Amino acid sequence: MEYSHRYHAYPTQEVAEGLEHHLNVHRQLYNHVRWDYTNSPEDDKPSEYDQNNKLPEWKRTWPVFAETHSKAAQATVARFHHNLTVLSELKEKGYNVGRLKRQAPTDYRSVTYNQSGFDLDEKRGHDKDAYVWFSKIGWMKIRYSRPIPDHASIKEATFKKETTGEWFITFSLETEDEHVPEKPAVESLTASNSVGIDLGILNYVHTSDGKTVDWIDLDDEYDRLRHEQRKLSRKEHGSNNYEKQRQEVAKARRHIRRKVLDYQHKITTWLVKTYDAVFVEDLNVKEMLEQSHNARNKQDAAWRQFITLLEYKAALYGTHVVQVEARGTTKECASCGVETAKPIWVREHSCPSCGFETDRDANAAMNVLQRGFAERGLGWPESTPVETVAATDTDRFESVSASHVIETGSLPS
Repeated sequence: MEYSHRYHAYPTQEVAEGLEHHLNVHRQLYNHVRWDYTNSPEDDKPSEYDQNNKLPEWKRTWPVFAETHSKAAQATVARFHHNLTVLSELKEKGYNVGRLKRQAPTDYRSVTYNQSGFDLDEKRGHDKDAYVWFSKIGWMKIRYSRPIPDHASIKEATFKKETTGEWFITFSLETEDEHVPEKPAVESLTASNSVGIDLGILNYVHTSDGKTVDWIDLDDEYDRLRHEQRKLSRKEHGSNNYEKQRQEVAKARRHIRRKVLDYQHKITTWLVKTYDAVFVEDLNVKEMLEQSHNARNKQDAAWRQFITLLEYKAALYGTHVVQVEARGTTKECASCGVETAKPIWVREHSCPSCGFETDRDANAAMNVLQRGFAERGLGWPESTPVETVAATDTDRFESVSASHVIETGSLPS
């Protein structure tokens, strides 16, 4: 299994200058790889292997490229071809895509060292500090908030400069299958140890067994962002004051992203620790965001990020996560299956056929659970009573065991 750990880095001024320099050199190398590919004949485009073989010649012709570590240079070539593959896949899916663009200094923010050219010293620091070394750059301190597990091996190390000016180090880790928790047998899944999730509108999450999670309150954060943006609009573009204020805007945006991500981490950890199987809708995020109503909240929800985190946590804790067809989960009655059209403002489900009544999102969550069981060939799960019993808040979530229902409450304003 592959996963990653990310750490805040605190380079000295000298090391930071080295990081900036190598970031710029790798940006130039990436642009040269792009130029070489673009200017090759259409019927003879170089592969990643071909361009890796050209690296020694390029280093002789342009000495600045010789300053890069060999594995880091190969990773930069691989980065271009990965982007090329992603572009091709989007084109095959019908998206209108152009060509890969030349990278400006503000666009290219990270460099990866693959297999060698870096080192981690966990004993050199104190308490929660450690030190990382990069070839031709030097050592820098990191906040070692999560030790690398003994059974994990480091495959890659990446340094990145955020738009806020902060530096981060990410280690790509690999764990042998023998250390990965085994998922429960499919035959053992029941309605009591499984859950369907509806990613709702009035609530962030609604589960098939009646639990709800409130939306995270970001009003203060957006007020701060608008305030910083207004201050930025009054600065002269390109001036030192403009750059300082641009970083303040970036910090405000980053704070929103981090708060959402932290919230999602806690919810997904709670889900995979509580249930043996989690069934979730396979949502068309692009289509949802194109709708006019509630667009900002949907971006805050970061549906795709939520599902990605859920799948990632499921691998760590040995939980089944299955995406099911989302279309019709709101209209279809979870009791009898009859479809009833509901405008967005109708929040209750009341079936005209069987008389079953419940919350609109609870009905959708039960349908997700039923579809998940059907997809796993388990038949129809027994119905479970639905009642709204819980909502999580960022502070309280940490203090309550993830194996228990979070106490009823709302997010602090």
